[in-house]
Amino acid sequence: MTGPRFAPLKHLPFATLLALLGATGPAVPARADEEPAKPEPAVAQVPNRRGADEIHGLLNLGASLTNRGDYGAAEIAYRQVLNARNTAPVDVKSALLGLAHMHRRQGVLTKAVAIYETFLKEFPGDERTPDALLDLGRTLRDMGAYKLAINRFYSVINSTLKLPAGSFDRYQQLAKTAQFEIAETHFQAGEYEEAAKFFSRLKLLDLAPADQARAQFKAAYSLNLLGDNEAAITALRAYLVQNPQDENVPEARYLLAVSLRALQRPEDAFAVTLELLNAEKSLIGTDPKRWAYWQGRTGNQLANDFFQSGDTTHAAAIYAGLVELSPDPAWRLPIIYQVALCQERLGNLDRARDSYHAIIDGAGKTPTPDLAELARMAAWRLDHLDWTDQIGRKVARIFESTTGTAAIAPPPPAPTLALP
Repeated sequence: MTGPRFAPLKHLPFATLLALLGATGPAVPARADEEPAKPEPAVAQVPNRRGADEIHGLLNLGASLTNRGDYGAAEIAYRQVLNARNTAPVDVKSALLGLAHMHRRQGVLTKAVAIYETFLKEFPGDERTPDALLDLGRTLRDMGAYKLAINRFYSVINSTLKLPAGSFDRYQQLAKTAQFEIAETHFQAGEYEEAAKFFSRLKLLDLAPADQARAQFKAAYSLNLLGDNEAAITALRAYLVQNPQDENVPEARYLLAVSLRALQRPEDAFAVTLELLNAEKSLIGTDPKRWAYWQGRTGNQLANDFFQSGDTTHAAAIYAGLVELSPDPAWRLPIIYQVALCQERLGNLDRARDSYHAIIDGAGKTPTPDLAELARMAAWRLDHLDWTDQIGRKVARIFESTTGTAAIAPPPPAPTLALP
């Protein structure tokens, strides 16, 4: 898996960039209750305190509007800062970085890249250079330009060597972040072998516990995507033992279950799946939506796999666990239908009937189209069971009349059906 190739994006001359951004026109207008400002002598301009405050306010406004998703208004605020660069003390660097960040959030990635590149060219010694390189690399990665992104992340590491004395802590943090981003970029590029190596190396760094856990999970995930199930299982089990509270635990249990199933270890896969479905409420409460998603996905995939391979007992147990995940009829009734199919296969016909009746009753008198179809299928299964009983009784009477015995033949097993 490789992303699209992009030609390197050249920085634009500063004046050209401002023209493209529309940073032309009058400076920030004065308030209506004030007299027009008198022109300053051509020799020098004395900074206006009110103007500086307004510029600072516009920068803050642009950041706030960006966070709110009002990108059009945010761009206007940043443009007014750039427009005022000849008449007021303007922080052009902050305006450019804010504008680039706004375009990145907006999804206008090409323009964001051009502004970041211009900032780096015009202000190479600025202390925010490493941060700009980080954001530039992330933007290029979002565009699919993975090699260019990795080059920018390596530039972050190099740029930290030029930070002023007393910035050691910041140097360390930036270098660690850049290394993490390099590993993540290999992962997103589908270069899972490289990703596994880089994420494993991160474990050697003095990262925060949450970052250590994420690196360990991503290393195991990369092994899974490589198809090295044995190594993935070992890595996933170590991750789960060492990070039981991490946010990626439910997904890790899913990966562990499918890896075990791929190695033909159904009992182990079944145990992991039940452990995920029966997780403690204290764990689920940390992120209910994430847990519900991975519980549902793991249970459905493993249960369907067991059902289709003929392991009905394991399938029925997992389906029974899935039913309890939500009271929503749109979730419960399709799972109950699968439970009923398992009960038919296992010969528990009375329990199967009860399940089909529960579906019809649960759908109600005015069901949604999906539930109406499900109720129709349940009614058809009930008719099929009644037909099977009738055939069984007729066969039994034939045997009674021809052999003189009262033995009743057992009903034939229900046919194997494709899952809906």
